[in-house]
Amino acid sequence: MDNGQRKTNNCSNGHFRLSHQVFSGGYTCSKYRLLLLCLGLLNVVLLISAVVIGIKCAQIRQNSLHVSHPAAAQLLNQLHDLHNNHSDVIMAEEDAKRALETAVINHAMLRDQLQQKKIINDGYQKQLEALRTERTTLLSNISALESSCGKCPSGFLHFNTSCYFFSSSESSTVKKNWHDSRTDCINRGSDLIVIDSPEEQAFVSNNIKNMVSGRMSWQSGFWVGLTDIETEDQWVWINNVTEVEPRYWDEGEPNNHGPDGEDCALVIHRPSNPWKTRYDAKCKEHELYWLCEKSTRHNQ
Repeated sequence: MDNGQRKTNNCSNGHFRLSHQVFSGGYTCSKYRLLLLCLGLLNVVLLISAVVIGIKCAQIRQNSLHVSHPAAAQLLNQLHDLHNNHSDVIMAEEDAKRALETAVINHAMLRDQLQQKKIINDGYQKQLEALRTERTTLLSNISALESSCGKCPSGFLHFNTSCYFFSSSESSTVKKNWHDSRTDCINRGSDLIVIDSPEEQAFVSNNIKNMVSGRMSWQSGFWVGLTDIETEDQWVWINNVTEVEPRYWDEGEPNNHGPDGEDCALVIHRPSNPWKTRYDAKCKEHELYWLCEKSTRHNQ
């Protein structure tokens, strides 16, 4: 074994085993140690540089965090404000919904109240019209009483130049046949009425309306001084004036109903037509109210 091979073996026994090819360039152990020292120093330098760079990076990161923290805090505050505002908007929306529901309910209640008040007002209007009509009638009666003062007997109404007695005003239950009714009128200084003008026809109809309540029919009528006792279908008033005006008879009247016929006339009030008010009835069998007339000319 030569000296070169021994040096190689000694080096490899001290630290590392290297192949013959690595040291074939003629490196010695002292030079190898120098190389290792340089590499170690380089590693130390690199380590120190890495540590310094890490510290600098940490400082930069920390400084960056310190710089961005106020902006992040501001954003968080704005986000918190937006969240609060959103909550306020939701609460306001709920309040608005409740207010709308309450307004709808109140509107429905007001509408119902308005409808009820309208019904009540309509009732008041009808009562007012009725009172106005009654007032007109009372004024007419007052005028008639004033004009007839001292002219008509007690219980008679004055109209134009005559006084009239409606038997229902004295008793609503007493009724008589035609002949007994005429006798009662004569006992009162009058006779059964003779209707000889449209004005008198309207006066009689309106007073019957005010004196007789309930359903109007011939049974609630008043005997008048008109018959066809002497000649059938020739109607004559008790003052011997023949009635030639057919418009006052109701539809289908006079009909002379029954085997014994109907020979005496009566009048009623008909709301639908104040002119169609006359019927014929049985003079002796039927009992009705009666209407007397007394002229005021005989008292002047």
